[in-house]
Amino acid sequence: MDRAPIQSGYGEDTMDTRRLVEQLGRWSAGRGPLYLLLAARLRQLIDDGELEPGARLPPERRLARELAVGRGTVVNAYEQLRADGRVVRRQGSGTRIAGSTEPHADGVPVTTQPMFLALLEPDEEVIGLACAAPAGPPAELVDAYRSAATELASLKEDLGYHPFGYHRLRAGLARRFTDRGIPTSAEQIMITSGGQQALSLLAMSLLRPGDAVAVESPTYPGALEVIREAGAIPVPCGIGLEEFTRVFRDHPPAMAYVIATNHNPTGTTLPGLHRSRLAGIAAAAGIPLIEDEVVADLSFPGRRVPPAIATDRRGCVISVGSLSKSVWAGLRVGWIRAPESIINRAARIRAIHDLGGNLPAQMATAELLPIMDELCRRRAAFLKSRHDQLRAELCAALPEWSVPAAGGGQTLWIRLPRGDGTSFAQAAVRHGVAVVPGDGLDPSRQSRDRIRVHFSASEQLLSEAVGRLADAWSDYAAPRRATQSSPVLAV
Repeated sequence: MDRAPIQSGYGEDTMDTRRLVEQLGRWSAGRGPLYLLLAARLRQLIDDGELEPGARLPPERRLARELAVGRGTVVNAYEQLRADGRVVRRQGSGTRIAGSTEPHADGVPVTTQPMFLALLEPDEEVIGLACAAPAGPPAELVDAYRSAATELASLKEDLGYHPFGYHRLRAGLARRFTDRGIPTSAEQIMITSGGQQALSLLAMSLLRPGDAVAVESPTYPGALEVIREAGAIPVPCGIGLEEFTRVFRDHPPAMAYVIATNHNPTGTTLPGLHRSRLAGIAAAAGIPLIEDEVVADLSFPGRRVPPAIATDRRGCVISVGSLSKSVWAGLRVGWIRAPESIINRAARIRAIHDLGGNLPAQMATAELLPIMDELCRRRAAFLKSRHDQLRAELCAALPEWSVPAAGGGQTLWIRLPRGDGTSFAQAAVRHGVAVVPGDGLDPSRQSRDRIRVHFSASEQLLSEAVGRLADAWSDYAAPRRATQSSPVLAV
């Protein structure tokens, strides 16, 4: 006899527990703590759209009973999803799937990852300072496609599936690494569909559920998404060498991820001596160290940049690169430079997912390589002028804000004098500007008073954005000033 449905007391919109158990399938078949395996499977169902935004997940005790696990497993899984921004948990109303339909306390829609939602839910009325890239393809890219068309026409008996990437581009990138003092063969290069896919393939290749990954805090939010998608746990290590050294020594992670040059979001660069020591302790502990170089070529004119961490030849450093920030994001060409064993493993995974990338785009990229340095210098000079403009206008319009100068890249890391970045980001959207709250970039949760904005936009748009941010701050800060200045009545 079937058991009668268990009443939760949370309302009719709570999803059917038995149906959810069916959707979870063999969720516990992997390796690692059960709560991470459960969180990973729920995350997949949410991201695939099988669990609708706004729907309530079953209460912890009910789901634990149906899955035959302890309540703590479900509680910890839900908390992991909350930290990832996939669910919203509130006392008295249960755990809901987050999304554009999930109401926030003040009636503003929750944006779990503004950087990605800006792409998924574009709004022409909002100035986007959340996700940065060149506004359009340079003329040189158009010319490169014309040249590539000739080579494309000459292909004979080529299916077009190249999981490792186009051979001429792999060889050209290998020469560029070698010229930088990092001896590299074409077999150590894999071409990917941008830097984000490179990070995803490395996570799938190197991580298992429950693994720890040492990361800077704050760091690139896309990397945190990839790590959590793999069921791994980001371990915040601040910015610099000291905390990495302690974590590597006391609790060696399965992997480490750093942005050593033009760090995203702070725009800082790790000194050369620190790079060498970081590579040394990673190699001694046998920890793969991913160096994200997507914005490494965007140092502002006149700055001296230390050699890449990968120039240390102890074999632990994996490089990730892309042309999305230096040429054009629509090109969708990135790469991994790693030992052949890792390249082979990543290519096998890639073959299962999409067989290989866009071959004409890779041919065009191969045509661009001889002028790549000049393209990057030009892009960096443009970004420097916009950085100076945005920073000057912000300091004039919002003198209370702390806006440190960046040394390269395309973002400013701003500290608010009061309040928090998440609630201010919502206020900013109401005034027509999208920014990234610091909380989503920092697994240590120590950046709640920060926001990230990019300066990769036209002079006119940046000036308009500053005016809107100033209006948003005036409205946001006014209630707090009034509260602080209100007299306290004795009773």
